[in-house]
Amino acid sequence: MIALTTEFSYGLAFMTGLLGSGHCLGMCGGLVTGFFMKLGARNFAPYLAYHFSRVGVYAVIGLIAAALGTVLVQTGSFGKLQGLLQIGAGFVVILLGLDLLGVSPIRNSLGFAPLAWLRRQFVAATQRGPLVGATIGGAINGLMPCSMTMAVAVKATTAPSLIDGVLLMLAFGAGTLPSMLAASFLFGKLGVKTRGWLLKGAALFVIALGVATVWQGLRYTSAMQRLIG
Repeated sequence: MIALTTEFSYGLAFMTGLLGSGHCLGMCGGLVTGFFMKLGARNFAPYLAYHFSRVGVYAVIGLIAAALGTVLVQTGSFGKLQGLLQIGAGFVVILLGLDLLGVSPIRNSLGFAPLAWLRRQFVAATQRGPLVGATIGGAINGLMPCSMTMAVAVKATTAPSLIDGVLLMLAFGAGTLPSMLAASFLFGKLGVKTRGWLLKGAALFVIALGVATVWQGLRYTSAMQRLIG
């Protein structure tokens, strides 16, 4: 059952990235288009470098998140409260999903690095040459503030292993590839209403990811109580 839940989470993470295309285009489409215009890419290699680097950063975030979760559950008595970690993480993911819908009582203002610094590094990357600049730019893009990325990263803290945390973020990154690879072509092609519906779909998958995590935590806690009892 745990394996099935994990696989189901991969699917939810992928669909979050895929349906988040409208959000990605709205938030990053113009950024990516402008970046490559300044970069002066003459072939497809810089585009591949950019997005492999971006998804690679997601994988590293998944690894760190899973490692953090592992340390927490293996530290002293907290190890007995793994279910509570899953429940807490699930509620955070649900709040992030509600934030994407614009109905959360708490708005997400957190990122993986200071936004001003990220912007400076992103602009400076265009001066480093097509391939190196694209690799740096993609990595910076992967660290940009995004409630969807944050939600999947929080879910990764409950991964049963480090590799599961990495794979969860890779599944999310793979879902974002179609829209982000075609950002320079699609930006502006999707209307505001279409992007809004896609974002709502992504938000619902984020909420489903959170609910699945809470349910997993409740089942784990119930099983532990029966063992202790």
